[in-house]
Amino acid sequence: GLIFVFEWWHFRKYGTSFIEQVSVSHLRPLIGGVENSPPAPAAFSAGENEANRQNMPECKMWRNPLNLFRGAEYSRYMWVTGKEPLTYYDMNLSAQDHQNFFTCDTDALRPSDTVMQKAWRERNPQARIKAAYQALELNNDCATAYVLLAEEEATTIVDAERYFKQALKAGEMIYRKSQNCHSQSPQHEAQLRRDTNVLVYVKRRLAMCARKLGRIRESVKMMRDLMKEFPLLSMLNIHENLLEALLELQAYADVQAVLAKYDDISLPKSAAICYTAALLKARAVSERFSPETAFKRGLSTAEINAVEAIHRAVEFNPHVPKYLLEMKSLVLPPEHILKRGDSEAVAYAFFHLQHWKRIEGALHLLHCTWEGTFRMIPYPLEKGHLFYPYPSCTETADRELLPTFHEVSVYPQKELPFFIHFTAGLCSFSAMLALLTHQFPELMVVFAKAVTACSYGWLLCPSPLSLFLPCSF
Repeated sequence: GLIFVFEWWHFRKYGTSFIEQVSVSHLRPLIGGVENSPPAPAAFSAGENEANRQNMPECKMWRNPLNLFRGAEYSRYMWVTGKEPLTYYDMNLSAQDHQNFFTCDTDALRPSDTVMQKAWRERNPQARIKAAYQALELNNDCATAYVLLAEEEATTIVDAERYFKQALKAGEMIYRKSQNCHSQSPQHEAQLRRDTNVLVYVKRRLAMCARKLGRIRESVKMMRDLMKEFPLLSMLNIHENLLEALLELQAYADVQAVLAKYDDISLPKSAAICYTAALLKARAVSERFSPETAFKRGLSTAEINAVEAIHRAVEFNPHVPKYLLEMKSLVLPPEHILKRGDSEAVAYAFFHLQHWKRIEGALHLLHCTWEGTFRMIPYPLEKGHLFYPYPSCTETADRELLPTFHEVSVYPQKELPFFIHFTAGLCSFSAMLALLTHQFPELMVVFAKAVTACSYGWLLCPSPLSLFLPCSF
């Protein structure tokens, strides 16, 4: 029973059987076994298989476009609940991002930037904040110091916005200086790239502050201006911030215009793109949609388009519907996401659930149609319908990104390992024997002696005929 409970816990937490894992990792090498290489999927033709292998997207971590503020949001959650909302792995990725965005080779020329370079590497939040103040003592116009204070020391969005406005003033001044001398040497070019990153980051976070404080039209204008000023920085996915703000304004025509530009076959997809496209198509039919009526008369063209859009979105990220339909509880989204994974689903639903609820009948249409996607892709790890096969690495990566108190969504659902069935059967059989022995001790003693005698006789004469001989043999 204890072995069964431990096996079940290990499978729920890590997705594998503990006994099987120990057998493969430790026992097989000792007895000289060799692991068999997994067979190649046979669902592709040779050319198709090769093309998919070349184009298969890796499990790359992406910066969450709508990530929350550490001091004003993540820390407040931890103070209230006592639970750490961010994993060490996620925060370590953020530290690497900050070093890539906000540092360059010329930092040694400016003492304040040298201090900030060390600050981004600090693990202790208080040490980072202390270093930011030291940098400001050396240079009152150190933009990255204000950025760190806005992210980590500010306990409200108002305080964070105040710090970011100071960062913007300092960042614009440094950016203009870098523009004037960027062609002098490669070092100056690197400094311009760094100062550009700082300026874009600050403007984006200011737009997000305006969105959180209810100044949505101002936020939309800031995002549009930022995308026009720096059109080459589309990899930062600022359009996803714009989509969410436009949905809050219920400016659906503007949302469609943004989708027309970014929902392109040559551009990387995201849950925000796919599910927003599905939401707009569902909006046209959801209010009058009825499964019974649709079954009798068939689906109209608009309903077919809406259902196909939902199927497309579900194929891209099958974890999202359970959060939108509130079949799974949400947690605070991580600072990084894995596209098509549970982390992306959490991040999307956290910000967009309200937009689905606002459109009457949209969630009902999703509830009636989303599971039909899986009939089109019976083997999602081998072959997709509109996208590449679903990556098999998402579960492991999502467990690193999401907190331990969150139950990670797994797709496709794994079958229970053999050893869980085996230990469950063994546990049940042992319990039944114990119960019978307790209730009928004398009969069980006779039965045990008879079984022992038969087994002993079979061992002495292991021929087929011995099976038919009486136990007294």
